[in-house]
Amino acid sequence: MGSSETVTGNTPTPLTLGDRTFRSRLFVGTGKYSDAETMNAALEASGCEVVTVAIRRVDLNSGDNLLSQLDREKYFLLPNTAGCFNAEDAVRVCQLSRELGLGDWVKLEVLGDRKTLLPDPVGTLEACRELVDDGFKVLVYSSDDPVLALRLQDAGATSVMPAGSPIGSGQGILNSNNLAIILEQLEVPVIIDAGVGTASDVTIAMELGAEGVLLNTGIAGAKDPVAMAHAMRHALDAGWFAAR
Repeated sequence: MGSSETVTGNTPTPLTLGDRTFRSRLFVGTGKYSDAETMNAALEASGCEVVTVAIRRVDLNSGDNLLSQLDREKYFLLPNTAGCFNAEDAVRVCQLSRELGLGDWVKLEVLGDRKTLLPDPVGTLEACRELVDDGFKVLVYSSDDPVLALRLQDAGATSVMPAGSPIGSGQGILNSNNLAIILEQLEVPVIIDAGVGTASDVTIAMELGAEGVLLNTGIAGAKDPVAMAHAMRHALDAGWFAAR
């Protein structure tokens, strides 16, 4: 899956998604940290620019909530629909995030199973179509099904984000063959999302040819989240260069 592009400099080239360009290809979640100080230190160490925020878990009645703890001058906040188990709820959460002034970029998650948190393919595709029609830029969490990935691209997804393994499992990349098919078939950027447990998983994802990696538990659940964030950052760079 290597690329023939010419490599210059000592960092990966910026990532273009839709009409935006991001200097970092590592997207990091904001859940499961012991406190805001640890979260912000880990985000800084990761070098990320895009951070995901689960809108359903933000206490909008509190002035000291997650949104107030993030530097919105430094980070691009990507609201997600974590915790939604049908298309209707997911669309409603996206509309709420836009009303809160968080823009029209969203990470769509429509979950189909409460134990594994694997996505509901039917609900995901339905919500993606509705959100795109409503003007959203939709980055979609999906399974590693190549057919579903194509359908999501056809529906107008800005990025398709297949799971390496179930959310929070830390099992890494379980089906590299399916991911390779998706990467070969799709024209929109593919970002590996979920199941990344350690730095070597990030490197493998990038070596396959992914445009980026989104993770949360791998950092937040580590014994030393800041050290792991550093590791994830350098692992992504290593995998990206190895794939050139």
